[in-house]
This record gives sequence, C-alpha cells and structure tokens, in this order.
Amino acid sequence: MKLLGIYGSPRKGGNTDILLDKALEGAKAAGAEVEAVYARKLDISGCRECGGCDKTGKCVVKDPMQEIYPKIQAADIIILASPIFFYDMSAQVKLLIDRCQAMWAKRMLEKTKEERKHYDSGKGYLIAVGATRGSNLFTGVELTAKYFFDALDMSYEGGLFYRRVDKKGAILENSDALKEAFELGSEAVKKFSEPIKT
Repeated sequence: MKLLGIYGSPRKGGNTDILLDKALEGAKAAGAEVEAVYARKLDISGCRECGGCDKTGKCVVKDPMQEIYPKIQAADIIILASPIFFYDMSAQVKLLIDRCQAMWAKRMLEKTKEERKHYDSGKGYLIAVGATRGSNLFTGVELTAKYFFDALDMSYEGGLFYRRVDKKGAILENSDALKEAFELGSEAVKKFSEPIKT
C-alpha cells in the first residue's frame, strides 16, 4: 500500500513540514510504502485552462508536474499539508492542485455520473496550520482539499488543524500535536481496508 505526502509549505523545516514528517513516520510504522513530494521544489506553472486535457485526461504542459502525476495515481492514500495563507493553501501547493484539472478531466471521461458518486482511487487527508485563531480559518483550505481529492477520485477523510502556530518550529512545543500527527498517518493506513465513503 502506497502513501504520498504532499508538502505544501514554502518554508523548509517549518511547522507544516514537522507535522507531515510525523504523519509519514506513523504511516511507515504501520507498514505503508511512503513517498514525499515538496511543492516548493517544483518549478511548475499553473493550469493554463487551455482545454488540452479535455479529450485525453492528460495535461499538455511539459514541466516537472508530469513526474508528479504518476506518483499521485499510484497512491492509495494522500496526506496533503499546508500552512494557511489568506485563509487558503500556499501558492506553491495550489499550483500543483490546479494542475490536477487534468485528473478531473480523466475522471469525467472514464466514469459515468452514477459511478462518480463513489471514490475508487483511495483516501485523502489534510494537515493545516494557521497563525491566527479565526473561526473560519480552515474553511477555505478544507473546501480546496475536498475538491482536490474529488478530482483525484479519492474521498476526503478530514485531518488535523492547528490555530495560533506561527514561529518556525513552534509546533515542537506541542507534544500532543506531534502524537496526533503520528497517529493520523498510522490510522490512515490501518483504516484503508475499510469501505470508502461515498
């Protein structure tokens, strides 16, 4: 079973990275084959909305995103992690998400309307960290994650959300958060055999 961690933070070694590191440790401990993608390392463009994927389900833009599509398609579980920027994902990971328009097109081509009521490619989870404490802090990021995973034909299973975490490495002072992240990875693997939500 394969689990892909998508690191969405532009800041190397920050709170988001630390939490996703822990989640992937938990997944490995539970027996998953783990791979990581760092959005900040990808020199990719956004979706051009050119319609090139409409008939094939494949993106026509030739850049490093072409190496990411097979990793996404091979994953049974994806854990996406991002800090909050203006109540949504970081720009770096949003580029990756927008380029998955091709995978949405592929799903439309391969599945009927009735078949699209079910998710057949796996499960997706989200880890999000924000500096403020607003009641709607994670509303935007959750909607983005939900429809990102929908495009990938994956069910969105929720995740972990931490407010008032800003300074680099501050999450290391929260032992409960580190434990929760490890358990998220471990439990995601253990629950994978359960029926997928529709």
